[in-house]
Amino acid sequence: MKKLFFIVSIIALSITAKAQEAAKPETPKLYNPAADAKAEITAAVKTAQAQHKNVLLQIGGNWCIWCLRFNDLVTKDAELNKYMNDNFVVLHVNWSPENKNEKVLAALGYPQRFGFPVFVVLDGKGTRLHTQNSGYLEEGKGHSKAKVMEFFQGWAPAALDPKSYVEKEKAK
Repeated sequence: MKKLFFIVSIIALSITAKAQEAAKPETPKLYNPAADAKAEITAAVKTAQAQHKNVLLQIGGNWCIWCLRFNDLVTKDAELNKYMNDNFVVLHVNWSPENKNEKVLAALGYPQRFGFPVFVVLDGKGTRLHTQNSGYLEEGKGHSKAKVMEFFQGWAPAALDPKSYVEKEKAK
């Protein structure tokens, strides 16, 4: 009888554990280790040029909690999301043990030296404009909305357009 009770208890615990595991929300898969990063960047640059935007490369991996937290902030905050999508073509570039994209990152000036996530801004011609260490955007256990918006605004196409500054001078 004790053996039967023990076996039933083990089965019940096993079923409970499986049910809890199934109920956990799945971690988003933002980064694709199998993707051809070079081809995707080329396509993003072409799209950015056609849409008069810059390219925002978010380099990291699905293993990186800070990468997921950043994505969560910029996709769930309506103001950040709108500004980001109005001004950038966004591409997640994988870095993981399966695919470190070493040649692509070398061509981008080794941004991984800052840790992950790291952001690279390209213009519509594919020229690297800026590499952003995400540590400067952090606040507490996430990223600061104000700091992220300032980063976006500082590297949006209008911020880099000389006409913006000529018009400001004329207005004075």
